[in-house]
Amino acid sequence: MVKGKKKSSEPSGRKITLKMAKNALKVTIDGKRRLDLSNMAISTFPKCILKLCDVDELDLSRNLLKKIPDAIDKFVNLRLLDLHSNHLEHLPAAIGRLQNLHNLNLCNNRLTSSSLPHEMGFLRNLRILNLGMNCIDTLPPTVSALKELRELGLFNNLLTQLPKSLQNLPKLQKVNIKSNPIPSDEDPEVDRIQRVESLYLVKEDCLCNDCLKKCREEREKLDSRMSAASTLKKSIFAGLITPNSVAQENQAVWR
Repeated sequence: MVKGKKKSSEPSGRKITLKMAKNALKVTIDGKRRLDLSNMAISTFPKCILKLCDVDELDLSRNLLKKIPDAIDKFVNLRLLDLHSNHLEHLPAAIGRLQNLHNLNLCNNRLTSSSLPHEMGFLRNLRILNLGMNCIDTLPPTVSALKELRELGLFNNLLTQLPKSLQNLPKLQKVNIKSNPIPSDEDPEVDRIQRVESLYLVKEDCLCNDCLKKCREEREKLDSRMSAASTLKKSIFAGLITPNSVAQENQAVWR
């Protein structure tokens, strides 16, 4: 047998060229330059996009990325970094050097508490942080340094108690802690914070069997409620006369 390189069981992913990246450049309604490489089966951070590091927004969501390189700090103008629905197991300390970042979405990855660098606390302008759907059981203490944070997603994690750092975030208005093993007697501590639900669109094959089952059950409940509401609406308006008949009756009176 001829010896050769061992074939990797990991998916190779799609290779992104600089030309492809340039074609993915968009301008948002508010005039921001957005590089949208979402849902392109990328498994390795494309180094070519470092030549486009002057963009304001970078969307690498719904891919197969396991890690982000230290070179992410080259994107000094980034206001939004969307990495949701990847396979991320670790974040580089360099992410703390994105001083202009306002929105960081890390939802639906494989992050643990130990994979969140303390340098995240350097993101002093961060306003929205989504860590939902990971494996986080605690937050790094440096999160309390995010004084501009308004919205925080912690849903579907492994938190057994409310992070004390939440009490040190003066501008925090919305937090989602749903689907964590937190005792109900912990709730009063976040009464001042509005709890919100978040919706993320992902392909079915990106979900595990349990999550897919839950989604289908929720969908059936929603369909049932919508069907009931539609029936009620028809019964309410069934006895009303049409605008044309009202006009005809009024004309008869005027004559």
